[in-house]
Amino acid sequence: MAIIVEHEKRRKEILQKSLDVFIEEGYDDVTFQKIADRCGITRTTLYIYFSNKHEIFLGSIKELLTEIEKGLVSFINDKSLSSEQALRLMLKSIIDQCESNRKLFSIILPYLFQLRKSGINPNEKVKRRTVRMRHHLNTILISGIKNNEFKTMNVKYMNDLLYSIIEAAIFRISVLNQSDIDDIYGTLNLAIDGFVNN
Repeated sequence: MAIIVEHEKRRKEILQKSLDVFIEEGYDDVTFQKIADRCGITRTTLYIYFSNKHEIFLGSIKELLTEIEKGLVSFINDKSLSSEQALRLMLKSIIDQCESNRKLFSIILPYLFQLRKSGINPNEKVKRRTVRMRHHLNTILISGIKNNEFKTMNVKYMNDLLYSIIEAAIFRISVLNQSDIDDIYGTLNLAIDGFVNN
């Protein structure tokens, strides 16, 4: 009897397991063989799904961001939440994910430096990966302004402020290895307090 392989399911499993390999080994030290070994498959089978480790690395990050995005969308769709509550929960969720994936970010930063050295603009790569998150933040901010929960302010600047705090949080968590993240939550909450109509 032939074994039916669910290709999309196997692809996702490879991406999830390879993320652990990248975190443990660092981008430069990961090989196709190490990923194949972790996944319990041959290199030849791995080539059916991916052409190189770069593709796997980007796929792993995309998979993680997709999971984060699902959580953000759930806050937007929860009609029992005010825009302010949804925004606070979204940002806390993002910071929690950054904290729980701190090792991943310690790999992403050298990867971005490597891109810059090779003449590729890392800012464009990051923008491409975070555009949906920023869109979700805009959705909540615009909703809050329309509902008169937030002051009428420039949404782009509001988003940029929140995003800058998230970027600083990633640096503090992954590079400075800050374990107490309460002050990051405090900074985000202070920023949101500045948006709220009294």
